[in-house]
Amino acid sequence: MTFDSLIFDMDGTMWDAVDSYCKIWDVTSDAFGISRRVCRNELLGTMGLTIDQIFDRLFPDSDFNRKAYLAMLAQNEQNMMPILGGKLYPGVKAGVKRLSSRYKLFMASNCGSEGLHNFLKFTHLEPFFCDTITFGETGQDKPHNIRLLVKKHCLNNPLYIGDTAGDCRSAHAAGVKMLHVTYGFGKCDDADISADSFDELTNMLMQ
Repeated sequence: MTFDSLIFDMDGTMWDAVDSYCKIWDVTSDAFGISRRVCRNELLGTMGLTIDQIFDRLFPDSDFNRKAYLAMLAQNEQNMMPILGGKLYPGVKAGVKRLSSRYKLFMASNCGSEGLHNFLKFTHLEPFFCDTITFGETGQDKPHNIRLLVKKHCLNNPLYIGDTAGDCRSAHAAGVKMLHVTYGFGKCDDADISADSFDELTNMLMQ
């Protein structure tokens, strides 16, 4: 398969920042007087969902101001993630640099409006990406946002790279092929291609 561009998911594909996200949820809950703690395993099960969907999973019977909570959560993420960050998977930094010499690189995620900007700043990968798009910016789902990137940049044959079945469904719904990274947070049976490491992904696409 020949591609002209690559669109990357973030969490579970490029890095693992789940522990940092847990801290941000807990700090927000503290401000609302909520004693409930968010643990890593339960947050792992929500990776790939929008922030609204994650909130519904974590607080199905909430009796506090949802809108105010999510607004503070977004502000706390903006303040804390540039400091806390996450752990890049092995091979990501070098692989992105190599891939950018052949492909136009993009990112599309269901994170908040500043999530991808924070990621690129923290990892110093900003120079290698042409554009990003998030649920937080558009309020739209991932298939819609992938289509927006494709249309905006006149991409002829992009490849979406992600780690969950949801990523696969989103890519295919947008008419884009999908590469599943098996080291991430989810399983996927319908991906067009798979790779067990970022190094394998890079070498495959640079052949």
